[in-house]
Amino acid sequence: MARIYARKENNRLVIDFSYRGKRCREQTSLEDTRENRKRVQKLLDRIEAEITLGTFDYGKHFPGSAKAQQFKEMQVRSQYLDTPLFSDFANTWFAEMRIQWRTSHADTVRNTVDKYLVPAFGEREVGRITKAEVLEFRASLAKVTSRSKKSLSPSRINHIMTPLRMILNEAANRYNFSSPYQGIKSLKVPRTDVEPFTIDEVRLITEKVRPDFRDYYTVRFFTGMRTAEIDGLQWDAVDFDRRQIMVRSTIVNGEIQSTKNDGSFRAIDMSELVFDALKHQYEATGDQQYVFCARNGSPLSHNNVTKRVWYPLLRHLGLRKRRPYQTRHTAATLWLAAGESPEWIARQMGHSTTEMLFRVYSRYVPNLTRQDGSAFERLLAQHFSA
Repeated sequence: MARIYARKENNRLVIDFSYRGKRCREQTSLEDTRENRKRVQKLLDRIEAEITLGTFDYGKHFPGSAKAQQFKEMQVRSQYLDTPLFSDFANTWFAEMRIQWRTSHADTVRNTVDKYLVPAFGEREVGRITKAEVLEFRASLAKVTSRSKKSLSPSRINHIMTPLRMILNEAANRYNFSSPYQGIKSLKVPRTDVEPFTIDEVRLITEKVRPDFRDYYTVRFFTGMRTAEIDGLQWDAVDFDRRQIMVRSTIVNGEIQSTKNDGSFRAIDMSELVFDALKHQYEATGDQQYVFCARNGSPLSHNNVTKRVWYPLLRHLGLRKRRPYQTRHTAATLWLAAGESPEWIARQMGHSTTEMLFRVYSRYVPNLTRQDGSAFERLLAQHFSA
C-alpha cells in the first residue's frame, strides 16, 4: 500500500509506492511538516490514479531517478516484444487449461472468451493491452443488458473478468512483460440473497404439489441438495440401511459429472420424512437408474420442472416467486431454527467449514446446542404429523 514517511537522517518526505510489481521509494526535497505532507499526498494520489489508468510516466514525475531510466528501458523493450494476438493466445490458454475443468465450467469459460473477450481484445497483441483498456472494457460491461433487459450484475461482470485476468497474467509470465491486470480488484458483490420458505409454507407446498413431484420436493426441502445433485441422484447412492444419501455426482446439461468440489462429496443423513419419501419414490422409479426421472427413465430437465411445476405452484398458492434454489436455503434455515450443530449442518450442505454458514445465514442462527439431526426430527413431527 502506498504511503508517505520521513527519513530519519534528514527529515525529508519520501513517497513509497508500487509500480509494475516493483517497490519504488522516491525522496522529495520537502521537510516533514503538515503542509508539506498535504502537498505530497496530493502528488501520491495523482500518481496512483495514473497508474490505475495506465498513463503513469515515471520520468515525468521523477526525472532524475535511477528507476525512471530502468522503467524507460523496460518500455523500449516492450515496444519490440513479439507477442501473439489475444485471440490466438486465448485459444492456446484454453486448450491447456481445459483438462483441469469440468465440462460445464469449460463451456462457460469458452462462451465468455468467445462472446466478450475476443470481440474486445482479439486483434490486439496480448503484450500491448493496457490497464486503461482493461478498465474501460469492465466499465462497458456495466452497460450490457441481459435477455431480461437487466444490466449485468457485479457478480456476472467478475465472472467475465476472471478468464481475462488469467489469460493476461499467464501471457505476462510467459512473454516476460508486466500484466496490465495488476492492481485491479474485483467488484464488490452484494451478499447472497436468501429468501427461505417458512416451515408452514413448506408444508403447504408439499401438500399441494402434484403427487408425482411430492417426493421430489420433500427431498429438496429437507436435504438441502443442489438442483444438479438431486436431478443427478441415482439409486445406487441411496442407502436405506444407513439412512444416508451419498452425494457423489451431479448432472449438468444432461451429462453426469463429479461433484462441484471435495466438500460437495458427502453423505446426507435422512430425516424420517426424507426416508419415507424415498421409499415411496422407489415404488415408482426403483427399476430406473435415476431416483427422479421422466417416464422414459431420462433425468429431469430442471428448466421444464421449474417452468411447468414450480412457478405455477407458487402462483397457485399465492406465494412470492422464488428460485428453486431457495429450497436449499430453506433446509439450512430450518436446521438452524431447530438448533442443530453448525458443524453438522455444514456437512449436510457440503461446506468444508462453518464460515459460509454463518456468513450467509447469520440472522437465522438461534441458540446452538444440538449435535445431530434429532432436534430437526422433532420440528418436523410437530408440523407434519398426521
